[in-house]
Amino acid sequence: MTDARDITEIAVAGLDPYTVTVGYGLRHRLAEQLGEGVAKVLIVHPPTLARAAEELRESLADRYQVLLAEVPDAEAAKRVEVASFCWQILGQADFTRSDAVIGFGGGAVTDLAGFVAATWLRGVKLVQVPTTVLGMVDAAVGGKTGINTAEGKNLVGAFYAPAAVVADLDTISSLGRNEVLAGFAEIVKCGFIAEPEILDLLEADVDGTTDPASDAFRRVVELSIGVKARVVGQDFKESGLREILNYGHTLGHAIEHAERYQWRHGAAVSIGMVYAAELSRLAGRLPDAVVERHRAILESLTLPTSYPAGRWQTLLSTMRRDKKARGAMLRFIVLDDVARPTVLQAPDESLLFAAYQEIAS
Repeated sequence: MTDARDITEIAVAGLDPYTVTVGYGLRHRLAEQLGEGVAKVLIVHPPTLARAAEELRESLADRYQVLLAEVPDAEAAKRVEVASFCWQILGQADFTRSDAVIGFGGGAVTDLAGFVAATWLRGVKLVQVPTTVLGMVDAAVGGKTGINTAEGKNLVGAFYAPAAVVADLDTISSLGRNEVLAGFAEIVKCGFIAEPEILDLLEADVDGTTDPASDAFRRVVELSIGVKARVVGQDFKESGLREILNYGHTLGHAIEHAERYQWRHGAAVSIGMVYAAELSRLAGRLPDAVVERHRAILESLTLPTSYPAGRWQTLLSTMRRDKKARGAMLRFIVLDDVARPTVLQAPDESLLFAAYQEIAS
């Protein structure tokens, strides 16, 4: 097993470069990431991490004035009312541009904390401390921040780079098995769009690779972070290459909306990836074997690969409001093969429906 003292640093390039640090026990070294000049810190956290957030506050209290903002769990945190609650705390504590926000939680919390940091005084320092698999490999890395509206997911937000991301692998050990597996949807995505080694590791030993104590687990987490770091370092504002990170997300986000955000993100993206693979196959791009490989790997992780047949029109309506749409033209990330993603623009509606029939239950 990897020595607990080992630290991996993954650089994210761009106009505001930063580092993703991966290792054990890192959240207690946050002062190094906050740097000089910071006087006040707001830690945004969910109720499930109240005790850990208080421990984090105590570890920083000798250097900073530290406040806590407890926000709802999961997608319920990503509402304008919750962002306003955080802004109120910042205002009442007289936070200035030299102060900092820490996002301490899963992907929804880091999305919210990033949006709060980006919008307070048009930008204060942000350090992300993701505590879930999803947060580490996806949400906390890349500078996408946002909240949801009644019309869809992440429709309000900002591109805002953190000063640092601290991926403390110790935080994963307390997660339930289902939450770990749900986070693996984004890892599988990275395997299909860029890093086939991830797929090979899962196929060779799915139980070992999903065990947070294993070297294989750390390996796929670091490979996935590396994929995102390379992509966003070249295309921070999603003007081109970064779109490939949305593989499986167009239908996935529509499913989350249809389920009123009661589903785990990974479950929705899992179905979305199988749909995108079927769309790729029906468009004459992807071999049958790669489509079946999607199903086999995702089902080995006990993730869903189908969705009710009668929901298509609702999902299509939501997809038309997706951020990746251009006017009335839908756009999907599809595959020509493993590690060969591309964009399918304005596919015929009959093709979209036919692909949905392949995943309909």
